[in-house]
Amino acid sequence: MGKNRIMLFLFMPGLLFFLPIFGINSAHADLIWPPDEIPFGTKIPEETEFTGEPKSLEIDYLVLMNKLNPLPDNWASVVEFEHITNSRGNTAEVEKKAYEAYLALRNALAAEEVIIDIDSAYRSITDQMKIMEDFTIRYGEDYAKKFVAVPGYSEHHTGLALDLYLNVDGADIYDNEEMVKYPEIWAKIHEKLADFGFILRYPEGKEDITGFSYEPWHIRYIDNVEIAKKIAEQGLTFEEYLFNN
Repeated sequence: MGKNRIMLFLFMPGLLFFLPIFGINSAHADLIWPPDEIPFGTKIPEETEFTGEPKSLEIDYLVLMNKLNPLPDNWASVVEFEHITNSRGNTAEVEKKAYEAYLALRNALAAEEVIIDIDSAYRSITDQMKIMEDFTIRYGEDYAKKFVAVPGYSEHHTGLALDLYLNVDGADIYDNEEMVKYPEIWAKIHEKLADFGFILRYPEGKEDITGFSYEPWHIRYIDNVEIAKKIAEQGLTFEEYLFNN
């Protein structure tokens, strides 16, 4: 049992007592559950420069990133990124194998006339700090503490998490409030995720376990089709799967 799984084993029972949280339209800013203060003496990790070239070891594609599990110390030494530009002209970085799987997923969906693109993927600790600062200025410190993930604890730091957006009738749909108006399209997307090693990271009705509101656009690459299908077929969260295996 790895370090992340040990942390989950220790704290998972407590997660089940938290009430669901409410979502906000925040350009995909991560949300955190109560209490107002970050638990267990959380410390923001040091920013580490990513070279884009793996140096040693291998990526743990089942790494758990949530409010209790920060980015692993060795992540910068093993991750390799693909640099992309989406249909809106914005750039993003995606872990190499995750991007290859995404392309296969996108092609399979395009065959059914479902068009997707990547809104955001890798997010540095500095990026997350900027989001925290922006929310503090706009809404106040108390609000920011409640609704913005602590830098170093966002799944986007791994490069394995992708926020998707839609293209419907030739128009890009990327605003959260607009994207949720297409549940039938998201259902088609979610049905194919596991075939390519992806999971829906924050499913609806599981907010008390994941600590995040439902995000139909947020998918996570785990590099294991069998596990992805088990999670999807049994309606599990990533936390529930890791806790029971």
